[in-house]
Amino acid sequence: MNRETIETAAVRLRLFRDADLEDLLVGCNDPLTRRFLPHLPGPYTAADAHWWISEGTAAVWARGGAAYAISDPATDRLLGGIGLDHVAPARGQGEIGYWVAPSARGRGVATAATTLLAGRALTHGFARLELLTDPENVASQRVALASGFSREGIRRGAGNTPDGSRHDLVAWARLAGDPPAPATRLLPDLPGGELTDGVVTLRPLGGADAEFVHRLQNLPEVVATSVPPVAPERADVAARCARAPGQWLAGERADLVILDAASGTPAGEIGLYYQEPPTGQAMIGYAMSRDWRGRGYPTRAARLLARWAFEHAGIERLIAGASPDNPGSRRVLEKAGFRQEGELRGRLPGPAGQRLDDVLYGLLPQDLRP
Repeated sequence: MNRETIETAAVRLRLFRDADLEDLLVGCNDPLTRRFLPHLPGPYTAADAHWWISEGTAAVWARGGAAYAISDPATDRLLGGIGLDHVAPARGQGEIGYWVAPSARGRGVATAATTLLAGRALTHGFARLELLTDPENVASQRVALASGFSREGIRRGAGNTPDGSRHDLVAWARLAGDPPAPATRLLPDLPGGELTDGVVTLRPLGGADAEFVHRLQNLPEVVATSVPPVAPERADVAARCARAPGQWLAGERADLVILDAASGTPAGEIGLYYQEPPTGQAMIGYAMSRDWRGRGYPTRAARLLARWAFEHAGIERLIAGASPDNPGSRRVLEKAGFRQEGELRGRLPGPAGQRLDDVLYGLLPQDLRP
């Protein structure tokens, strides 16, 4: 690749210049930028910016990569940075990375720049491009999807920080023969961002829900029906909540908080686990706080989630399980339209090492009750 400027109506990719210094300082000292680019010098000084403009970018180009400033085509003002590095010529492979200034976020800048650079690289000798994102960086994962990259999985401990700790990274790739269109998602976003029937509201689970979910998942009766039946640690719950949006994007599961629609108070949680995409079958599970039981909320939540799964996610069949000794949970499913299909002996691990039976329920679109 050469160093020529390339652009679309949305973004211009050009070389960095001295006039970018102030905007570079703002962008590289932004807390969100620094959170997901932990190896930036801190604080990022004018000397650091001068080095990057005059020497750092040149080194990337010398390695066979690319280092571009993302600028506004109308004003040429710096909006962020994007590059292609970790080039492996023998494999025709490189890795794309980017950042966007706080004032330019939410405008599709990163997607436009990534699509543009990936397209150029894949028509100028590269056969495969990788993109690595933090599991909690949902915005960057959306960029990857929108730029035609496909999720390949989790690289355990592939990321590191200056203090020596390591963390997982989500691996994405786009090949020369892949279409530039956004990658297909198994689980789309909720229409309008939430589901509601006026009594209960379902919204996606996120990092801010960790305290509520930790209390809920540590109730003895909830622990007893969990798999495995062990009370989770606060840190594990926090990590699950923070990564839940990314798992939704990956099409693995859709975790939601059940809210009282009138007050907005969290009352429980419900999740859809897409365990069999080839057959169109998914499983749901739920848990309610004690203060909100007996009001029919989990039945309403199950109906809302099932209708979305059938009408928007293309799912053809839902299953759920309940303990033979849990008549309340079985009534929830039956009121939502689920039909008992059998009893699976010894399917689940029990709290004392024994095996527990599981009553299996199934729901088809025509079974769903209004």
